[in-house]
Order: sequence, then C-alpha cells, then structure tokens
Amino acid sequence: MKKVCVITGTRAEYGLLYWTLKALKKEPAIDLQICVTGMHLSPEFGLTYQQIEADGFSIDYKVETLLSSDTGTAIAKSIGLGTIGFADAFEQLQPDVILVVGDRYEILAAVTAALAARIPVAHCHGGELTLGAIDDAIRHAITKMAHLHFVSTAAYQKRILQLGEEKERVRVVGALGLENIQQQLISQADFEEKIGRPLAPQNFIITYHPETLSDINLESQMTALFDALDQFPNALLVFTQPNADHQGRQINQKIKAYVLANKNRAVFFPTLGSKAYLTALSLVDLVIGNSSSGIIEAPSFKTPTINIGNRQKGRIQASTVVNTPPETKAITKAIKQGLEMIQDTTVLNSKNPYEREHPSRLILETILASPTDHLLSKNFNDLNFSDV
Repeated sequence: MKKVCVITGTRAEYGLLYWTLKALKKEPAIDLQICVTGMHLSPEFGLTYQQIEADGFSIDYKVETLLSSDTGTAIAKSIGLGTIGFADAFEQLQPDVILVVGDRYEILAAVTAALAARIPVAHCHGGELTLGAIDDAIRHAITKMAHLHFVSTAAYQKRILQLGEEKERVRVVGALGLENIQQQLISQADFEEKIGRPLAPQNFIITYHPETLSDINLESQMTALFDALDQFPNALLVFTQPNADHQGRQINQKIKAYVLANKNRAVFFPTLGSKAYLTALSLVDLVIGNSSSGIIEAPSFKTPTINIGNRQKGRIQASTVVNTPPETKAITKAIKQGLEMIQDTTVLNSKNPYEREHPSRLILETILASPTDHLLSKNFNDLNFSDV
C-alpha cells in the first residue's frame, strides 16, 4: 500500500484538493495521510481544519507555523518553523510521496523537509505565473524540488519543461478547483442565510490579497478600491479575508473598518467555505480583487472578474477577465465594463482555458502508476534554443 501524504495550509488550498482527497481516500491501494498547517490552525482565519474533519477526513499531523506578525521577518521565521515541524511529521508518518499545491511559503517549508528526507514530491499547479507576488518564485522553486508535476494547461507544461523537467513527469490535468463546480452548490436562499441578508440589485464578491512584490503604497491601494466601490452604492459587497501574507493583517483591518462604516451594504467573512464561495461566484455580478479564483474558477460561471494590480500578472486568462491598475478611476471604469459584459453574448460563449475532465482521477492514476523508489533521481532536460 502506497502512503500518500497531502499537505494543506489554507482554506482555498483545501478546496482545490477536496476531490483529489476523496479519490485517494477511496482507493484501496492508497493509505491517505493528511497534514495541516498555516492558516488552517489559526482562530484568526477561522480554524478551517475543522471543515476538513467535518468533511469526513482524518488529520494525521498538525504543523504550527504562523506567528502573530506578518512582516517579512515573521514569514521567514514561519518557513523555518514549518521546516522543523514537517521534518518531525515526515519522521513519524514515513510517507512514500507527498502531494502539494502551488506556491505558498508553508508548502515551501514542507517540500524542503521532504527533499532532505528523500521523499518524492507531487506538485499541482506548477508552471504558472503570478508576477506581483513572492509566490511566483516559490512555485518555480517547488517545481525544481518536485518529481511529478500536475499542471493546469499545456502552456504551463511547456514552462516546466523550460525549467529542465522531464516530459514524462509532467501531466496536464486542468485546474483542480474546477472539479468542485460539478458538486451541488447551495441554493440562493441558503446563501442569503449564510451571509445574513438578501442579494441586492447588484452584487460583488471581493477578495484582495497583498501584492507582496509591489512598491505601491498599501494605503493608496485600499483607498482606490474603496473609493471605486463607493461609486456603486446599490451594490451588496461581500468581502472575504486575505491570506496570511506580508501586510495581510493590515488589509484585513482596513476592510473591517470599511465594512463597519458601510454595514448597510457590506459584509465580511474570514471564510465562506468552498460550497458557499462557489455559490457566490455563480450568483454575484462581479468578482473583484486579485484572487486566483477570479482567474481560474469564475470564468466557468461566466462571471466577469475585475483583476486589480499585478498579483495575478502572467496567468492565462479567459475573456471574462478585466485587468486594471489599483487606481480609483481605472477600477471604477473596469467595474462598469464588467457590468456591461454581463449582457454580452460573447461572455456567455466564453471558454475557461483551465477546464479539463476529472483532474483528481488523472492525479490518482499517475501516482498509482509511478514507482516511488525510482522517482527521486531526475535528469535535467536541456532544450535546444529552437525549442524555447
């Protein structure tokens, strides 16, 4: 029996992994292990490990990493704490392979510990670009430490090959989160009960994460966003909490202050949960902010996204995404453009470039077919200049 340890540190990450976890748990030849870390274990971010347990999964190990600060120094220390914690976790669990998603610093800590422990790494959503965040460099670093690659598009497969990885180790499976859309969403009535009020004539869901490589003042970014939202007084504003990144808590405080000052039309949630969040994407008029969900999941609902700033710069985008700098006039114009797009038949006919069928099944099949004792030794795949 192959022991597969899945690492998750955020609510969004778990949402992406849900169906893969289900597939791994159901497979008799797999001994599923789950290790939670980061925001999952923080009361400030909703103790979301409890949702994992409520969904019927057993948690095998918890690795505490978060400090009470989100400065660059604190995040660097969190990586160190995570590496120590995952070293202990892997010593106890003895997995044959670990499975991780993406680009966060908690995952870098887990993969670093796995590399030292000679444990193969299966990595999802590599090859992507987010040029406005440190996540971009972390993602590419994890790619070089990984042994199996599950990517969302052929373009990202090519980028991993450019990093020297062998083609037979890279499989295009589509975006993991889109498999969630196949599950039954909650009703509009249940969603309205969840947020504590009825939907309005216009409805926006807003998630704004720190742009960790930006030189633009955070105060000016948030002021620009709030001033733009003020131009749409009839819209219901549903805010979700940003990640535990550098300056994330400052954004959180500013959003809470704005919601308090506009409590007649604004609500805030540390987390909505996967089903309610996806239901929101299907019900709202616009997704606003700089979350990857606006780039990857929202287009499947034909919901326009107002993508602010450079955090998601470089990702492949559907035609439903409107990009804008973090300036009041530009954001206001983009919101108006997004509202106009709702009536556009080209939006209704738009395609989501991340869609593939059954990513979880493809991941399971590949892990089962890959002998872990031969995964660790990799070659570097040199490309001819004509291939690049």
